[in-house]
Amino acid sequence: MLDFDTALARLLAAARSPSRSESVVLAAADGRVLAADVIAPLAVPGFDNSAMDGYAFNVADFAAAPATYPVVARIAAGDAPQPLPPGCAARIFTGAPIPSGCNAVEMQENCDLQGDTLQISKPLRAGQHIRRAGEDIAHGAVVLARGERLNPAALALLASIGVAEVSVYAPLKVALINTGDELVEPGQPLAAGQIYNSNRYALTGLLQRLGCELTVAGLVADDFGRTRSELARLAASHDVVISTGGVSVGEEDHVKAAVQALGELNVWKIAIKPGKPFAFGRIADADFIGLPGNPVSAFVTFLLLVRPFLLARSGAGKITPQAWQLPAGFAWTKAGDRREFLRVKLGDDGRLQLYPNQGSGVMTSLAWADGLVDLPAGQTIAENASVRFLPLSGLL
Repeated sequence: MLDFDTALARLLAAARSPSRSESVVLAAADGRVLAADVIAPLAVPGFDNSAMDGYAFNVADFAAAPATYPVVARIAAGDAPQPLPPGCAARIFTGAPIPSGCNAVEMQENCDLQGDTLQISKPLRAGQHIRRAGEDIAHGAVVLARGERLNPAALALLASIGVAEVSVYAPLKVALINTGDELVEPGQPLAAGQIYNSNRYALTGLLQRLGCELTVAGLVADDFGRTRSELARLAASHDVVISTGGVSVGEEDHVKAAVQALGELNVWKIAIKPGKPFAFGRIADADFIGLPGNPVSAFVTFLLLVRPFLLARSGAGKITPQAWQLPAGFAWTKAGDRREFLRVKLGDDGRLQLYPNQGSGVMTSLAWADGLVDLPAGQTIAENASVRFLPLSGLL
């Protein structure tokens, strides 16, 4: 069997860079991947401003406290202040421009105002409580680099420098096929031997969260001719075609034969659990990925293998999931011959709790879990031992 790291490396090596880009407004850019560096057209802050409500002074006007100063101006955010006369103070508010002739701000809690005369009880330091122009973003700096996947914080950052539109890669066009005569859509009655198609809804949600332009082809019957025709049709108009089931060697597993008839296919047995059967290939100019039909295996292999591949195909620069070392609130005594990804939840005591049934067909384990423990092959876990935890929040 192929080890997980080798399989992932092969997938990423095969991930072609995106060739299409477009310009979109910020309001439509959440989740998109930058196709070009964003250069700051101005500095942020654009001018020296006050970091708090208080009073503005020139430190050179005095040598020690206490001292008194006449308050000759009031400066609010958005004002264009006049220069501060020597020996005077100005009432100033957070975000307001620092007037020329001023080089320090004192918070109002340390100031005693009597009428229009201010007394300072503490010595001032030049530059205190002033945000300098450009201290956050310098004019001409690279604010966000090509390959950055935009999120609300990044959009706010772009708005702060006046950027209204950004160049992003065009979304991947992905087609999803579910195969199997035993599958029935929710809402329909089940006949003997049939099950509901849960893979469609899991993978649709995961693909939409990645910003893919998704076509759900629906159920494809276990028939070679129909499978081949549908795969050819979808490959002609999509970047990636993903299927669940049908890539094994059974008499009713027609996806493997159909892909091989249309293009090329590599079927891997990957040394992971849940998972193992995985297919990757090409139909015309479209990448093909075949996931296991088992819902838990399909879900986990998508998160661990397909998600990073699609991010790389989308031009994203960061594809490695965040991992933490956390204590296990359980013991795992059986060393497996495959790398295992155990469904766990972080407990109130700061330790990871294990779902009692780790079977690859138990979808309740994924709905319950908030992460996976990455357990190398041949290893066990002692209670309270530190383990590698992959939060699902970083994989969805």
